[in-house]
Amino acid sequence: MADSSFDIVSKVERQEVDNALNQAAKEISQRYDFKGVDASIAWSGEKIEMRANAEERVKAVLDIFQSKLVKRGISLKALDAGEPQASGKEYKIFASLEEGISQENAKKVAKIIRDEGPKGVKAQVQGDELRVSSKSRDDLQSVQQLLKGKDLDFAIQFVNYR
Repeated sequence: MADSSFDIVSKVERQEVDNALNQAAKEISQRYDFKGVDASIAWSGEKIEMRANAEERVKAVLDIFQSKLVKRGISLKALDAGEPQASGKEYKIFASLEEGISQENAKKVAKIIRDEGPKGVKAQVQGDELRVSSKSRDDLQSVQQLLKGKDLDFAIQFVNYR
């Protein structure tokens, strides 16, 4: 019998982020507490730029955006938001989306699987993803439950379950 396997990846669906950004922009334009503070959120190249005329207002814009991401099922671990920066009369926050599992993080996950996972489960690093394979599908599911229970500092998804 062939081994069953799945891949552990860290990807963000760009369209869902776009939808969350548009919802946040609409809410900011309609909310009373944002009237007259020149608050906005938009793509700036590959980064997301949030701006307002006060530090607490720009933090509120970030908070709205984060709530929209959560509603769309995107982990906040994939969002890397910087600190508010003063720029003339306004404050800006730049946020970027982190995708792919670094070699160091992939090794951490492989070590967790080796140490705490069921015997006979193999994990191998393949670029920016991790392939986990085993003869037993039950073992693979227990590995998924193990990793979901861990508090990793990056977002993971399970794909290509075969």
